[in-house]
Amino acid sequence: MKNVIITGATSGIGRELAIQFSEKGYKVGLIGRRVERLVEVQKEIGNNAFIKPLDVTDIENAEGAYLELINEMGGLDIMILNAGVGRDSRKLTWGSDWQTINVNVTAFAHGMNVAFQYFLDEKKTGQIVGMSSIASTLASGRAAAYTASKHFISNYMTGFRQKANRMRVDITITDIKPGFVVSEMTENNKGMFWVASTEKAVKQMVKAIEAKKNHAYVTKRWRLIAWIAKSVPQFIWDQLTS
Repeated sequence: MKNVIITGATSGIGRELAIQFSEKGYKVGLIGRRVERLVEVQKEIGNNAFIKPLDVTDIENAEGAYLELINEMGGLDIMILNAGVGRDSRKLTWGSDWQTINVNVTAFAHGMNVAFQYFLDEKKTGQIVGMSSIASTLASGRAAAYTASKHFISNYMTGFRQKANRMRVDITITDIKPGFVVSEMTENNKGMFWVASTEKAVKQMVKAIEAKKNHAYVTKRWRLIAWIAKSVPQFIWDQLTS
C-alpha cells in the first residue's frame, strides 16, 4: 500500500484527489486549514485517511506538521502540493497579491523542499506533484500575481527535476497543468470554456501521477492552448490579456 499526502485537501481538486487515491487502495494524508472539512473527508474515506490541520503559510510549524503526518502514516511515497489561491489583481491591492504569493510561491516552495529532503534522506526515491496551471504559460493583466505564481511553480519543479537527475536519485517531479476545472476557486469566474468536472479532471491527474509523468495538461486538450501561448507574439497577448 502506497502513502500519499495532499495539501489543500478540504475541497475541490484536493478533496477529489484524496477520494480517488483512497479508492485505489492508497493511504491518504489530508492537510488543510478547515478542521471540520478534514474530519468530513476522513469519515467518508475511513481508516486509510489521516488528517493534519495546517495553514501551509505557517512556515515555522509546517515542516513539523508534514513530518508528523508522515510518521503517523508510516512513510510517504507521493507528496501532492495542491494548496493554492487565486485573486483578482485588477483591484491592485498589495494585500491580495501578497496572499497569492505567500500561498502559491512561498508555501509551495517550502513544501517542495521538505518533501525533496525527506525522500533524499529516507528513501532516495519518491514523487512530488505540484499544481501549476495552464496560466503558467502566459502573463495576464487580469491576474498578474496568480499567473506569475503558477509560472514560478512550474519553473521551480523543473529545477528540482534537474537537481534529482544531477544527484542520480529516483525522485519524480510531476507538473500538473489544469485548465478550467469546477471548484470553489472558479465558481464565480466568467468566460470559462472547456470546463472539466472535478471528477473527470482528477481522474486524468491520478493517471498521470501513477504513470510518473513529468508534465500533464488537464484536460488533455489544453496542450493546444499551451502550444498557442508559446507561438503567438507577445504583443498580441498583451492586447488579449491586459
